[in-house]
Amino acid sequence: MTVCVVTDRRQLSPDARTARDEVTALTRWLEDAVPAGSDLIQLRERDLPARLLAEVARAVSRLAAGSSTRVVVNDRADVAVATGCDGVHLRGDGPDVARMRAMAPEGRRDGSWMVGRSVHSGAEARVHGEAHYLVFGAVFPSGPKPGRGVEALRDVVASTRAPVIAIGGLTADRAAACVAAGAAGVAAIGLFLPPGRAAGALGIAAGAAAIRRAIDLRCSCHE
Repeated sequence: MTVCVVTDRRQLSPDARTARDEVTALTRWLEDAVPAGSDLIQLRERDLPARLLAEVARAVSRLAAGSSTRVVVNDRADVAVATGCDGVHLRGDGPDVARMRAMAPEGRRDGSWMVGRSVHSGAEARVHGEAHYLVFGAVFPSGPKPGRGVEALRDVVASTRAPVIAIGGLTADRAAACVAAGAAGVAAIGLFLPPGRAAGALGIAAGAAAIRRAIDLRCSCHE
């Protein structure tokens, strides 16, 4: 079961005065991700200047080195390659997965270069099933985004062989419901923010632990 930490530097540090301050806060926050056993870190900062994005990506890639945690960069495959990250995550309207796979750096052409993609329906999941994983959401209401629901998640899971990661409005209990519906994992922003930064925020370590406990409890109750 994959636990994915997705970044949003503006939610993390709304009072930061500069992009440099945001990057510093983001890097410090992600120091907890590897010890917490996060399986995937998605650097979702496409509007960050390339130099600063590369700085964060390089720092997080070093933190994850030698662990089971993988790091992907939204959209910017060039930054992912240059900083030693594990791959790229594409938006729903992004380029073809095959094109991004062709950008795999030396030493990553054995299939270990990850290309993930966001999808919003079973039809999209069928088209992009060659991705290493698909992120579907929002499953539950998340900010201005209405929730598509667990049944929509089931449809996406049934439409593809690619592992499906659920995102959107997740709490630990909702994460367990997503996994019960067939999701291979869950991703979140708000749940992993420092406590008090968003409704239900627990921090990375406590959030990851709560997700795993809820899933284990649900599984044990259905044995």
